[in-house]
Amino acid sequence: MIYKAKHFFLWQKNSLKTRLVISALLMIIIVLPIVGVTLNNAFGEQIRNSIKNELSAYSYAILAVAEVDNKQLYMPEQLLDNQLNVSQTGLYALLVNSHNQHILWRSKSMLGLKDPIDLPQPKLGEKKFGEINLAGKAHLIYSFSVSYGDGQNALPMTLYIIKDKTELAHVISDFKQQLWTWLILLMVLLVLVQMAWLKWTLKPLRILQQELADVEQGERTQLQQDYPQELQQVTNQLNLLLTTEQNQRQRYRNALSDLAHSLKTPLAVIQSQQYLSTSSQEQLTLINQMVEHQLKRAQSAGQAAWHLGINIAPVVKKLVNTLKKIYQEKGLLINSNVDEKVSFKGDEADLMEILGNLLDNACKAAKSQVNLKAHIINDKLEISISDDGKGIELSKRKEILQRGMRSDSYQQGHGIGLAIVRDLVESYQGELQIEQSKSLTGALFILTFSI
Repeated sequence: MIYKAKHFFLWQKNSLKTRLVISALLMIIIVLPIVGVTLNNAFGEQIRNSIKNELSAYSYAILAVAEVDNKQLYMPEQLLDNQLNVSQTGLYALLVNSHNQHILWRSKSMLGLKDPIDLPQPKLGEKKFGEINLAGKAHLIYSFSVSYGDGQNALPMTLYIIKDKTELAHVISDFKQQLWTWLILLMVLLVLVQMAWLKWTLKPLRILQQELADVEQGERTQLQQDYPQELQQVTNQLNLLLTTEQNQRQRYRNALSDLAHSLKTPLAVIQSQQYLSTSSQEQLTLINQMVEHQLKRAQSAGQAAWHLGINIAPVVKKLVNTLKKIYQEKGLLINSNVDEKVSFKGDEADLMEILGNLLDNACKAAKSQVNLKAHIINDKLEISISDDGKGIELSKRKEILQRGMRSDSYQQGHGIGLAIVRDLVESYQGELQIEQSKSLTGALFILTFSI
């Protein structure tokens, strides 16, 4: 349970930190560009409205000085705004007859320019604002239709005020450049602030992760830090679980110790009887050994605790050296291929019991060779032991691993101690499989444990 909780905090693909970072980055990457586009469009629209008002003011100034007599338009030689009096200043004015589109007057600023075509034609009293191409450049145009005089003496005219768009484009471009420069700087600043904020916010989870690691390594027995309210219930439940587990293990050890003492005295009394035959003495000795061994199994069964990792390589080396001496007469070749960094999350005595039984059985069944391998495969510890003996029949492989079956009823060299191995492996939530070795053709035992 503790391992799963720790694994939850470390799994980056599904971690709270990853989710918060992604959500924060999405907010920054999506929201700020949207704000930038909105501000840029709003600024451009505001500039256009400002120019529209400016051109509208020019139109009223020109119409104020225009005079019509007998359908003839008279304009002063010089206008108040000097831009209309100088050639190609970027500000132009036209007065066009609304009926026949004949140009009645043009400002001096249009000298050297061709008259524009496709001019808008607003209705009498209406105004229009848009864009037009003049001399190969984009220009803004403001048009306003008016009529001087009444009846047959009326002269309908449309006034066009044209302004070069280059200045507007430069203003918008400068604003856009500054806007995105500051937005990018703001995005970087927000990312840095977000990282600092996430580090501070997730600090309790990092502390919890470290405390869980300390508990797993046996450096502490309780979670001692003061956690935020959102984690308080979780840490309280974990502390309760730790306390309950420790008390249960202590009661278990006390009960086993009491049982061991209560069995030793009757066995000693029976063994002291003189009338016992040699076979009875041997059976009592065997019972005594079985009691001690079964107590050891019961003590390690149902392991829900976490342990300091046991390096497998030294244990294997010790067992191999011992078995080479025991089976020296057979001249067995015992090969071990163990990653030096591989460790077993459990008790060293249990690991010795598991590997010792399997290696001993393999040595008994082998003709000349026994192989042991221990590696991490797909985030799991996998230990395989194979021999070049006769192997185990397929029908017996299932039976030999069934709970309650007598493993010592099978052929010599296999089955002895398998019940012990099976229970110890299951106590660590591991798996034990029996297959046929492809390289040595004998039996292949595969142990798999979560890490």
